[in-house]
Amino acid sequence: MASDPEISLILPAYNEARVIPKTIADAVRYFTARGLRYEIIVAADGADGTREVVREMARENPALGVIGEDARRGKGRGIREAVALAAGAVIGYADADNKVPIDEFDKFCPLLQQGVDVVIGTRRGGATIERAQPLYRRLGGKAFHWVMQAAVGLSGIIDTQCGFKFFLRSAAKELFRRQQIDAYMFDVEILAIARRLGYRIQQVPIRWRDDADSRLDLVAGNLRNARDICRIAAEHRFRGRLS
Repeated sequence: MASDPEISLILPAYNEARVIPKTIADAVRYFTARGLRYEIIVAADGADGTREVVREMARENPALGVIGEDARRGKGRGIREAVALAAGAVIGYADADNKVPIDEFDKFCPLLQQGVDVVIGTRRGGATIERAQPLYRRLGGKAFHWVMQAAVGLSGIIDTQCGFKFFLRSAAKELFRRQQIDAYMFDVEILAIARRLGYRIQQVPIRWRDDADSRLDLVAGNLRNARDICRIAAEHRFRGRLS
């Protein structure tokens, strides 16, 4: 991996061998064009060869690394383990299928340089949606947001689930050291912990496109999400600031 990187980009992936080479190539071009020292860590579960593809790319580029197993262990767990390894002054993650183009980081960089601890993308409030989700998923997203706010709080945060988030190194290490949710609701947990720790959170409208390839099982997945939301609410909603 790269020494003393300015930014660590984590790409969580589950069976993404088809798309991961382009996502990595786009990120490498972006960081190189802006003169940023970088490392890219792919947290890849699944048995389709994603890890092998990344390892082959790493033979040509030592700034690439990969972790993961054949079993699907959860996006939250993959990112947590990658953050523990990350060395960048800024640590963040983006979707492996490039839902948010990496050059949207241009909007995040000034805020992080100003000392904002947590900068998160939002698909609302002025975002550019190039390809929208199907109506049933948009309606489901609105229902989720209402339930999540009722249970967990996080007032003022309008999109917890956008997979484009960046943190100052100290904040990332502390947040993911405390994070426990392995599945999709880890984003909510991270933001709840950040609020309790008093970290400054800034939301940035981004350019986003749906890939029409959801990996969420609508029944089992949503039952697990509901359980995890209850767990986060019990842990963080009505307690004071963390020390």
